[in-house]
Amino acid sequence: MKIDGSAVRMGMVIEWQDKLWLVVKHEIRTPGNLRSFNQVELKDIMTGTKNTPRFASDEKIERVSLDSIKCNFLYAEGDMLTFMDNASYEQITMPKELIGPALPFLQDGMTVDIEAYEGKPLSVKLPQKVAMKIVEADPVVRGQTAASSYKPAILENGVRVMVPPFIPAGETIIVDTSTLEYVERAKAS
Repeated sequence: MKIDGSAVRMGMVIEWQDKLWLVVKHEIRTPGNLRSFNQVELKDIMTGTKNTPRFASDEKIERVSLDSIKCNFLYAEGDMLTFMDNASYEQITMPKELIGPALPFLQDGMTVDIEAYEGKPLSVKLPQKVAMKIVEADPVVRGQTAASSYKPAILENGVRVMVPPFIPAGETIIVDTSTLEYVERAKAS
C-alpha cells in the first residue's frame, strides 16, 4: 500500500531501496519558507543498520502490511525467547532484542502479538498495560497530594518507574509497556 512521505510514522514498516525498514523516529520539519519534509530514522530489519532519509510530502512510500500472530510466551534460553502460536501450536524462537526496553515486563504464559513478514518474525508487542507490584518506594508522607510531583519506585521485575507520592511499597500498579510509565493503581480483585 502506497502512502505519502508525510504519513510515515514511528512503528511502521516500509519498503525503501529494496529493503524492509522499521521507522524508529520521525519529525515533520518546515525550514523557513521551503516545503515541509518528514525527517525519519529507519532501521534495516535484516541487518540492523540505520539510515536517516527525508521524505517529501508528495513522495510515495510503500507501507508493508505485517501478519500478526497471537502467541504465548513459553521460556527464555540464553539470548533467545520461545513462544507458542495459539492457532497452530508451533513454537517460534526469536532473539530477545526484538522486544526492546519492554523485555522485563514479559511474563511466563503472557499472550503477545508477534508481527511477521512472509513468515519471518520481526517484532513482539506486549499487552499495552501490565500489572506490577512495587517492591521498593519511599514511604508515604502525610499531607502529600497527587500533585505533579513523583517519586522513584522499583518494581518486582527490577524496573524503576516514577509514581505519585501517595503510592506505598507493596502496592500493585498498572504500567504502560510502550512508555514504561505509571498509569494507575491496579483495581483490587
